[in-house]
Amino acid sequence: MTGKAATYTHGHHESVLRSHTWRTAQNSAAYLLPRLRPGLTLLDIGCGPGTITADLAELVAPGRVVAIDSAQEALDQAAAHAQAVGLGDRIEFTTGDVHELAFEDDTFDVVHAHQVLQHVGDPVLALREMRRVCKPGGIVAARDSDYRGFLWYPELPKLDDWLRLYVDLARANGGTPDAGRFLLAWAHAAGFEDVTASSTTWCYADETTRPWWGELWSERVVKSQFARSAVAKGLATEEELEAHSAAWLEWSAHPDGWISLVHGEILCRA
Repeated sequence: MTGKAATYTHGHHESVLRSHTWRTAQNSAAYLLPRLRPGLTLLDIGCGPGTITADLAELVAPGRVVAIDSAQEALDQAAAHAQAVGLGDRIEFTTGDVHELAFEDDTFDVVHAHQVLQHVGDPVLALREMRRVCKPGGIVAARDSDYRGFLWYPELPKLDDWLRLYVDLARANGGTPDAGRFLLAWAHAAGFEDVTASSTTWCYADETTRPWWGELWSERVVKSQFARSAVAKGLATEEELEAHSAAWLEWSAHPDGWISLVHGEILCRA
């Protein structure tokens, strides 16, 4: 059982990890939290630097928690974070592929994936695997952004160009940049019948969050794997990327700057 190949569009540059370490269970998995209780077993897929994982582990303690990611450098950072917050012996970290999970059927009470399905080659197969390792009556939870649903002000033309580039590059890498809107359909295609779908947003519009978001993207578009891939695939020139970077800084410095990033969410009963 293997999924179609896909390349992680963002890579693991510091500007990417800076945004990932901002994530918590409260700001990124609030839709799941009412379903959690002490003693549940939980699998966190695509854990990244592990900040969400650690929060979830505290909520299901003393239940077993396993976190997987395809990148060892992300797992190393996640393990270090768990150790720093006193959860080093509570979470097991290991490499893995969501298309072919290395666990027996009916292993976990909760299977969670945040910002994962948009980056995989076969999201329906991934959800089938998540369902397979989830115990009957358990919960499969996924949340993914929908780039084509992002809104911002001021409406700078170079940010429109950035969005078109991101969508084209993510698709060229085998992903689905507007995954949020497809989660319900993918869950049904994966065989789930009891699915609760919802949406939430991240909004950056104050003097702290706006420059933080704008500055990290101004770096990503010129320094991260995103930049290297865009140039290598002939989708953008370095000069165009520099213009996108400048536009992010212009947006972040605007006193009326505002952005809303929409996410789709699903809670699936196994």
